[in-house]
Amino acid sequence: MSNSKVLFQELIKAIRLPEDREEIESIVYLIMEHEFSLTRSDIMAGKEVTPYQRQSLEKIILRINDNEPVQYVLGETHFFRRKFTVNHSVLIPRQETELLVREILNLDLPINSKILDIGTGSGCIAITLALELIAAQVTATDISKEALTVAQHNADTLKTHVTLLHHDILSAAIPGSYDVIVSNPPYISAEEKNKMKKNVLDYEPHLALFSEHDPLLFYRRIAVNSRKALNKNGTVLVEINEHFGNETLSIFQSAGFSTCEIVKDLQNKDRILIAK
Repeated sequence: MSNSKVLFQELIKAIRLPEDREEIESIVYLIMEHEFSLTRSDIMAGKEVTPYQRQSLEKIILRINDNEPVQYVLGETHFFRRKFTVNHSVLIPRQETELLVREILNLDLPINSKILDIGTGSGCIAITLALELIAAQVTATDISKEALTVAQHNADTLKTHVTLLHHDILSAAIPGSYDVIVSNPPYISAEEKNKMKKNVLDYEPHLALFSEHDPLLFYRRIAVNSRKALNKNGTVLVEINEHFGNETLSIFQSAGFSTCEIVKDLQNKDRILIAK
């Protein structure tokens, strides 16, 4: 048996990323929760850990020191208090995206609302909405068949139903009609790409991250298509690039949405656009 507090410090010393102490600690907490089912309180109390193979921990640390995100190394991450499987076919769900879900939950929706998630990736948005709004009919699309496989796995694991469709918003009309359409589309520009961290550039799917030639491309298509696919009094909510808030707002206004507003995140950055 080993003392978890001692092991915690050993793992911190073994990680050689150019990150601050707090970030390194958060990575180690995730590793120890995954490997030993220990909470932060367990670790701080020095709870004993069951026998383990040091080689397996060394392999994890090796991948992390190679800048691979810990979520991919462990094959999972948390979103809206739930655990989701992730791999290199899908983006790692971000905490900021939880704001998108909360804004939908705050809407005054019919009980049996029809909701569409465009570019679902891991399925974190669609699955969370299906679990939080149990009478809603949730559909999710993605251009990546590999991503849809991950989303289906997560829906099965979390025991909820989401209709998954292989679909490209840039080349095909939105199938069906909905009360809510939501999306966190690719929106990172070429200029921003050059400033991004190695762990994102080297490991996360570029198809889901970048819209290099036109960071507003997906918003133009979503605005036009959503206008045709929304039911009366329907709403579109999209996560946006903080540098293009006003431009994104103009796109939806030009598409005929009568009410548009931007919601800021906890860092006071433009994060969500809501169009009705």
